[in-house]
Order: sequence, then C-alpha cells, then structure tokens
Amino acid sequence: MPKRTADVPAYAGAWVNVGPGEVVRLIDIEGCQVGDLFAVATADHNEFLSPSVTRLNNGNIFPRLGEAFFSCADRPILTFLEDTSPGQHDMLYASCNDAWYRSRGMPDHKNCRDNYFAAARDAGINHAIQPDPVNIFQNTPPKPDGSFFVGVTLSGPGDYVTMRAELDCIVIVTACSSDRILGGKSTPMRLEVYDS
Repeated sequence: MPKRTADVPAYAGAWVNVGPGEVVRLIDIEGCQVGDLFAVATADHNEFLSPSVTRLNNGNIFPRLGEAFFSCADRPILTFLEDTSPGQHDMLYASCNDAWYRSRGMPDHKNCRDNYFAAARDAGINHAIQPDPVNIFQNTPPKPDGSFFVGVTLSGPGDYVTMRAELDCIVIVTACSSDRILGGKSTPMRLEVYDS
C-alpha cells in the first residue's frame, strides 16, 4: 500500500512530498495520457529538476533505467527505476501554454503551464518562471532531420514509471492537455509514494 497518494485530474495538476530514499510512482490510469513531471527541492525552491542538466550528465536525451534526473544545481534529484510502458518519453518539449493555444485559435484551452503554477502555489512554491518538464509517456521523438515525430501516446491503462527521490523534494505532475497526442482528451493520472 502506498504511504501517500495524489490524484491528478484530467486537464489539471497535483503534487506530493517525497523524502530521500522514498519511491514515487506515476500511473496512467486509463491509458494514452502524458504527464508533465516536475521535481522541486523542498529546502530551496530555486533548485529543481532540469532536463538540460540531465542530458548533459547522462549523455542521452532521456535517462535509462538506473540513471538519474539531475537538478539545476547539478545534483541527482530522482533516479529512474521502473517503466512498464512501451518506453517512449520526452525531455525536449516545453509545456503547452495559454499563448500557444491562443495562437492556434484555441483561446481558454486548459494548459500545463497554468496547471503547473496552480499546483506549485498549492504546494507553497512561488516560481516566477516554470521549469521545463519531463514529459512522461510522450511520443514525440526527434527525427534524423531534426524535426519531431508527433505521435499518439503509447501507454496503456495502468502503465507506470517509478523513481526514487535522492533529495527531499516536491513532485508535481500535470495531466497533459494536448488533445492531439492524447487520442482526443485528457484523462486522470495518480501519484503514489512508497518506502524504497
């Protein structure tokens, strides 16, 4: 049984506290759902998971199992332990946002940037700028010509990823709002925290 849980509603965000050595699991409940993942150090909210620093340290575009996600202070913050999905994830795309949707004729569309700020405020984090996300289950790999393949999310109902916290941190997840890559609509996810 998990020690703590947080339900991530469709088109919204949620958060959990995770201590060093604890394990956090992100579950795609219905399948075909991307989760924008963020981790912020509890002791200093200016230290947070950085996809670019992670790429620098690992030398690849996404950590392999057993490798760490690094913070902007160049410290491991989460270690990637388990993945029951087909294994397609992303650390290159920014979160969707209000301006991006408005420029495409979709004013007032829910978006992960606003949802991040709402969840972060609820967790006591007052960031002026949103960190870049780790897009769990997102199927948008780069092609040889440098453009992106934009595919429908491949995860199925109940698929999950598991990560061990290396720092005391706040893990935030927003349920992706991009209907195009979700097969039509956003659906709920769940965060669960376990002892290691």
